[in-house]
Amino acid sequence: MMIEKKAKFQIGEVVKHRLFPFRGVIFDVDPTFNNTEEWWLSIPAEVRPRKDQPFYHLLAENEQTEYVAYVSEQNLLPDTSAEPVRHPQVEEIFDDFDGDRYVVRVNQTH
Repeated sequence: MMIEKKAKFQIGEVVKHRLFPFRGVIFDVDPTFNNTEEWWLSIPAEVRPRKDQPFYHLLAENEQTEYVAYVSEQNLLPDTSAEPVRHPQVEEIFDDFDGDRYVVRVNQTH
């Protein structure tokens, strides 16, 4: 049985990846790994994260594009740039941005 760890980051927080050049806003949190085994095994073994930690769904961006990412807690750091995330779905889920985090929109449009 895996013991669930309390998530370090919260929905609406802007974070960056510890190893790779991308950042994003958290829109969902899984208490432990909740993706496919194929996805997990596709990560190179030397950087493959443990499954017994929170995983975060991000509206992510890098210099070239925007996308959705699934990232382990061990690979995230707070983003201190105070820059908004440019992902096109941000406005569907969130309202205001205060430089650190977004406020979840009360009436989300799907």
